[in-house]
Amino acid sequence: MEITKFLGFSFLLFAFAATSFPEAVHAKDAAAVLDVFGHEVQAGARYLIVAPSTDNTTTLAVTATSKIICNSDVILSTLNESLPITFSPAIKSNDGVIREGSYLNVNFDAPSCRMGGVTTMWMIESEGLIVTTGGVDRLNRFKITKYEGDNSFYQLSFCPMSEPFCECSCVPVGVNSDKHLAPNVGPLLVMFEPDAY
Repeated sequence: MEITKFLGFSFLLFAFAATSFPEAVHAKDAAAVLDVFGHEVQAGARYLIVAPSTDNTTTLAVTATSKIICNSDVILSTLNESLPITFSPAIKSNDGVIREGSYLNVNFDAPSCRMGGVTTMWMIESEGLIVTTGGVDRLNRFKITKYEGDNSFYQLSFCPMSEPFCECSCVPVGVNSDKHLAPNVGPLLVMFEPDAY
């Protein structure tokens, strides 16, 4: 009898919460990140990260300081030197779509450096000055959000995770004077172009 009363009360409580706070029960997914053609960016698919030059005369793209990619720095260069990247959700998801504001791992789409045990995953180097390769899953989280000033662009941010229960603030990733991607140097406005290869 007591169990029946408890179950009945639990049901009524859930029904009240569902009708009073429908957004808590039926939370909507965040908006999908869109590529330059308006298609949803897919986890695991190859993309180029492109950005306009400061004078808007050329298109620049993200690449590495070395084509070997192992222990390379991540830089902004000309479009013909670009390297494809892939995004994967830092938290497992069956969605397959990269969503605004979700934690991501970013990798160059290239073979891992097995001999050195170095990954192609992006990370912030130990001094926190520039973006490099060699990251470790779950510790090197990035986030993509819409740029507030222009809806056609996105902003990439690094989201450090120093402790298991720390929800540290994300910091925008920009380009320093040496063309390296780096945190806290002003936003880099980017778009995502599907890789043709």
